[in-house]
Order: sequence, then C-alpha cells, then structure tokens
Amino acid sequence: MKKIFLILISLCLSAQLHAQVFSGTTAGQFLKIEAGAKAIAMGGAFVSQANDASTIYWNPGGISRLEGSVASFSHNFWLADTRHDFAAVIIKLNEMHSLAVSYTSLSMNDMNVRTEMFPEGTGELFSASDYAIGISYGLNLTDRFSIGFTGKYVGQSIWHMSASTFAFDVGVLYSTPIQGLQMGMSVSNIGGKMKYDGSDNFVNYDYNPAQTGNSDKIFAELKMDQWALPLFFRFGVSMQVLKDEYNSIIISADANHPNDYGESVNTGIEYGFRGRVFLRGGYKSLFKKESEEGLTAGAGLVYYVTEQFPVRVDYAYEDFGRLKAIHRFSVEIGF
Repeated sequence: MKKIFLILISLCLSAQLHAQVFSGTTAGQFLKIEAGAKAIAMGGAFVSQANDASTIYWNPGGISRLEGSVASFSHNFWLADTRHDFAAVIIKLNEMHSLAVSYTSLSMNDMNVRTEMFPEGTGELFSASDYAIGISYGLNLTDRFSIGFTGKYVGQSIWHMSASTFAFDVGVLYSTPIQGLQMGMSVSNIGGKMKYDGSDNFVNYDYNPAQTGNSDKIFAELKMDQWALPLFFRFGVSMQVLKDEYNSIIISADANHPNDYGESVNTGIEYGFRGRVFLRGGYKSLFKKESEEGLTAGAGLVYYVTEQFPVRVDYAYEDFGRLKAIHRFSVEIGF
C-alpha cells in the first residue's frame, strides 16, 4: 500500500509540475464546470468528502466509500442560456470494489447562421455541444485509504467541426486517525490534446491575389492547432466537528491548481439534522484574480422510500457576479 501511495503522490506532483510549465490556453473548458448540487452548495470544497455520486467528478477515490449503489442526475442552468447535465450510476460490487459510468454534457439551443451579407441569418441553423463519457473504478485498499480511476472519452462539436480525445482522472481519499478528519487529492483530465477537424477546414485559396490570370479556386485545407485539456490538481481536508443523535456539522476546504489559470481556495460548511435535512453554504475561488464566483448556498433532503431505497434531492445557488446567479439541482437514488 505504501508503494501505491508513493506512486499516486508522484503522479499528482508530476501533474502539478505539468500544470506549472504548460500553463495557457486549453480546450474542453466544459470539463471545468463542476458537478453536483451538494458539492457546489458547499463552495466546491468536496474533494475530501466525496460522499455522493458527484465524487466521480471531484475525486474517483470516493466511489468505493459509498454505502451502496446509486444513480444520480444533476441539471444546471448554465451561463448564456446553455445547459450542463451530469448523470452517473455507481455499482458497489462488494465492500472493497465499485464500478461506475458517467455522462457529462454542455448543450445549447440551435442558433441562426449569420454572415456579413446576411446579419439576420441565412436560413441555416447551427449548434454546439460538448460531452464526456467515463468509466470509473474504485478500490478500498484499507478501511482508511481508497483510490479510484476514471477513463473518459471527451468530445466537442460546433456546426461541421468536431474534436475528441481520451483522458483519465485519479484520486485518493484518506480517513486520518483523528476522528472526523479526512484528506483527499485528485488530478483530473490527464490525457491527449484536442484538434478540430471537419468540412469547414476546406476553403478556396488564391495563392497570389495580386496576379491576374491565376486560379482563385484552389482547394486547400486549413491547418488547425491542437490544445491540451484543462489539467486540474485538487487537495482538500474536511472535518466533522459535530455529530450526535440529531445534529452534524462538517467544514471543508480545497486548494485548486489548474494548468490554465491561477490557484484558488474553496471553503464550505454543512449542517445536518437527523441525517435527513441539510443546510449548506460556502465561498468559491478565494485568492483567484478577476473571479466572478463567490458565495454559494443550498439545501438537501433525504427521504427513505424503504431502508434500502433512499432518495436524495439537493439544490445549490451560486453567485456569479456580473454574469448571473446559477441554480443547480441534483437527484440521487440509492439501490
């Protein structure tokens, strides 16, 4: 176990070094839109909690820690009239192993194709969409230490152009000897680069427009550049400061290091009453320059249809400054 832990630490440190060296423009920006209303309501400080289906996004090391199998769906009314959705099914094979599949998408309504000659539209429509399909595996190495991996196919498209690549995430979750204190760490979107390709790459080209008599209809293909995915390193701690028959309080904090922007810190708190009703709050992107994100809040409700069939409903509000507030909803069903 020590060897595995050292390998994972080395992988995370290597990814952090990669993020420092190769900072700049990245593709697949939708991969940075976080999943799960519960996590967002707590300010995105969730890598060390990882106790619902959205752990696939935050820290795959948590999927083997769930008490049973779950199916979850999260909907997000995102910026600029776009929609962000996350769906996942986690199957707990036994006390040590879990498998999961997940789907993430960012979509929009069709839009008019506008040109310089037809600013009101040509009569054609176009759309753009992003998606990721993932398969995850989690393992409890001990009663305190868990690891998890996600392999995923990432795709983007706009009108006649598309790009795709493969990537993977890795995460660890550790329950310390100090009661109630957990630590988590994850690296997301380790993988190939994305380059758009499609029929819009082909154009008519005039090699020498200043010369008469030559052809201005030479068939040519534009050379597209390729871009890395938004590599993301997270480290977090959480502490259950109160737990009795009726009340529970958890506080958490995450440190985030992406490869295309500066570092930031997320903080959150959750109050629970009898394990059925939850109130949450947090603050996102502390110390991040020019951030529009900030205050978050939300609530959750757990209803047991039967003892083995819990239904969890969560809501989150996120302040986005000059843009607008974001509202997120998640439903999770245990089985």
